[in-house]
Amino acid sequence: MPDKSTIHLNATASTEDVAFATVEGMLTPPTLFRAEPGAAPAAIQTLPPQFDASTMVVEQHFATSPDGTKIPYFLVHRKDVTGPVPVLMHAYGGFELAQTPSYLVHEPYRSGPLALFWVQQGNAYVLANIRGGGEYGPRWHNAVLRENRQKAYDDLYAVAQDLIARGVTQKGRLAVSGRSNGGLMAAVAITERPDLWGGAIIGSPLIDMKRYSHLLAGASWMGEYGNPDVPADWAFIRKYSPYQNLRCGVKYPVPFIYTSTRDDRVHPGHARKLAAKLEQCGDKFFYAEAIEGGHAAGIVPEEDAQRVALEAVYLNMVLPRQGEAAAPTERGF
Repeated sequence: MPDKSTIHLNATASTEDVAFATVEGMLTPPTLFRAEPGAAPAAIQTLPPQFDASTMVVEQHFATSPDGTKIPYFLVHRKDVTGPVPVLMHAYGGFELAQTPSYLVHEPYRSGPLALFWVQQGNAYVLANIRGGGEYGPRWHNAVLRENRQKAYDDLYAVAQDLIARGVTQKGRLAVSGRSNGGLMAAVAITERPDLWGGAIIGSPLIDMKRYSHLLAGASWMGEYGNPDVPADWAFIRKYSPYQNLRCGVKYPVPFIYTSTRDDRVHPGHARKLAAKLEQCGDKFFYAEAIEGGHAAGIVPEEDAQRVALEAVYLNMVLPRQGEAAAPTERGF
């Protein structure tokens, strides 16, 4: 099957050795393959392409986390791009949910068409497979549960540093992106390593980890993070909880925070508290709250398109190109 792709087994025959699988890559639309012994897999149907992928390339690399674990990540850029460029890096790192490649315009839970627009402009997009997901099965997830959560964030920083070491980008020219548990990750990233990032897209995030288990579905996630009402658990949760660790006077990257008034999974109070604390400290931020749409923060494609447009403008404001300085002057849109 094609390399650097996600393969979904659709069906197998009960009376003969034949299988059907859908294969999807960042530059390849979903394609149905027929596979049988003694023959190369054959593409029998594909969705029409939605952009010209001939000018782009996908690479896979591995960064080394502090404990020695090799962390894979996918890198997409135009073939003609050389030298350091701004990078949008997305990750999730939780609940055994694997972040595998998908067609760049089919990623609503990640960056949607934002990733495509970003690459077309001559920048780079990265999907980091940090621990906590299911990319390598249950062990990949279990390695960062509860008191080991910091390892997922260390994985993220290792990927960022590997991109810098490879000359793909430079400090301050990366934006981290995440949603839900990934929004927690993005908020942790800017509070723990503000030096690495020029921006952060923080979507439907958990922020106040002292209160998370008392809000909406939070109690069901204590197996993942721990119980903040138990002193021994709070001792390790507090070390990374963004709300407790955000400090006035620290130069943080200007974040783009979004949520939904009707989010019934992660309470919008998390995002609001992050914005309020940043405002209290006099720090700039951008904030968008959809009225409808639940945890997806949008109920119709037009709302998703509007948010992607805002994010695209935001990234071009905060991530400088070579020789440029980023200086957002407004708080909010």
